[in-house]
Formats: sequence, C-alpha cells, structure tokens
Amino acid sequence: MPTQMQPAPASPSPASDRLPQAAPVPPNPQGAAAAPATPQTPQHAAPSQATPGSAASAQGSNSAAAQGPIEAAAGRTAAAPAAPQIVLPSSSAAHLHNPAPPYPVLSRRLGEQGRVLLRVRIEVDGSASAAQIYASSGFVRLDHAAQQAVLRWRFVPGSRNGEAQPMWFLVPIHFVLE
Repeated sequence: MPTQMQPAPASPSPASDRLPQAAPVPPNPQGAAAAPATPQTPQHAAPSQATPGSAASAQGSNSAAAQGPIEAAAGRTAAAPAAPQIVLPSSSAAHLHNPAPPYPVLSRRLGEQGRVLLRVRIEVDGSASAAQIYASSGFVRLDHAAQQAVLRWRFVPGSRNGEAQPMWFLVPIHFVLE
C-alpha cells in the first residue's frame, strides 16, 4: 500500500530526526561472516514520516544504491534544493488605514448585500495595480464599488526568500446591511 508523503516543513528538520545511515561493510577476506560493528537499518524499512534530506524521502526505499558512490561511502544523502520561503501580501496591518468601500446608495435602498472576492495584483511598493472579480456578489454595483476601493488601498507586499515580489492576492469584501 503506498504511503502518502507529508508536505515538507518550511525549515529543515534537526539531524536527530533523520534515519541513521548504514555504514558500508568491507568484504571479509577470510570468508567468515562477522557481525557488523555498527547497527544497520535495513534498506527496505520505511520510516513513519519522511523528513527532508532523509534517504527515504529523497530516493525511495533503495537509496544507497541510487546515490553516487562517494555519497554512499560517506553516508551522506544528496542535498535537495531548499523550498522558497513565500510570505503572502497582507491588507490587515492597522497602519495601512484602508477604508471600507462605500455602500452604493441604490444597492442599500434595494437591499442588495453579498460578498465580493477580488483577485488583486500587489506590487513591490504595496500598491494595487489591478483588481479582477474572482467571485461576484451577484450585484454589479457592489462588485464595482469593491473593485474601485481596493485599487486605492495599500498593502504589505509579499516576499519570496525575503525579497519583495509582485504577487496576486485574493481579497474578500463583505457588503452587509445593518
């Protein structure tokens, strides 16, 4: 039965969580079977959870054979590239002072209410350069009011590996009559 792999954590796991690597046993010239000096983990044993950098998650069950001869002899696994650290943009910071969109007068009179989900392009400077309707409230006036308001908002830009990057971000706007 295939096992499901867990998503890799954002930071590498400590070395104590990794599986012990079996040291290569030199051939015995006398032909007698000698007990190995170090405990070995069978190659077919599967860990309960694969960790990044472990032989089980990088190469499967036959990891020593799949590694190069230098890495296998040294007991090291091939290093996997680190996953990029991605931080999504945010509009919830109190210092941004983003006002709520104005409720259209006609929509208020007609009792229109709903939730608009906008797909907003956040630039490196925190400004919104584009806003697309991702999910409509069902009322054009509410959708348009939300779109116009979000284009004037300021955001904390998203970053990738600590460097600010332009990103698309979903922003919900709720229109509720009180």
